[in-house]
Amino acid sequence: MGNKTNIVLLGMPGCGKSTVGVLLAKRLRKNFVDTDLLIQEQEGRLLCEIIEEEGVERFIEIENQVNQSLQAEQSVIAPGGSAVYGREAMAHFREIGEVVYLKLSYDSVARRLGNLAQRGVVIRPGQDLRALYEERCPLYETYADYVVECDGLDIGETLELIKEKIVTT
Repeated sequence: MGNKTNIVLLGMPGCGKSTVGVLLAKRLRKNFVDTDLLIQEQEGRLLCEIIEEEGVERFIEIENQVNQSLQAEQSVIAPGGSAVYGREAMAHFREIGEVVYLKLSYDSVARRLGNLAQRGVVIRPGQDLRALYEERCPLYETYADYVVECDGLDIGETLELIKEKIVTT
């Protein structure tokens, strides 16, 4: 794993980045960082409020700025699903960690997500979930060092697969 002491979890909203991230951090004795919380802390607002008040493009700029300036070591990092729109942020994540894409089929994502607006999902006006899925998946694939197929797996099985793929030091 070299000097990349972090693990960065990518994936669609609802794929389990935060849930899996917390448990993975405990299991590997690492810290856990949820970048959505860092954004809310910096902005003093909820994600859905930022999106509502500033619009999607501005939110993506804020997210990119917060993510690319993240200083972390020995951490499991769970960025929001829209983090892949930030080129600088993703370059930074790849420098400081191993990037793992938690891959889910469209049907699984749709089932897990329910109401998009309430979840603060970054979605452009007029865009539906399928369009969002098709736009983001190639980006997740591009940036991932490892892909974990999560369909039909419970959280424990997902954890084991991630640990198998990343031989921890």
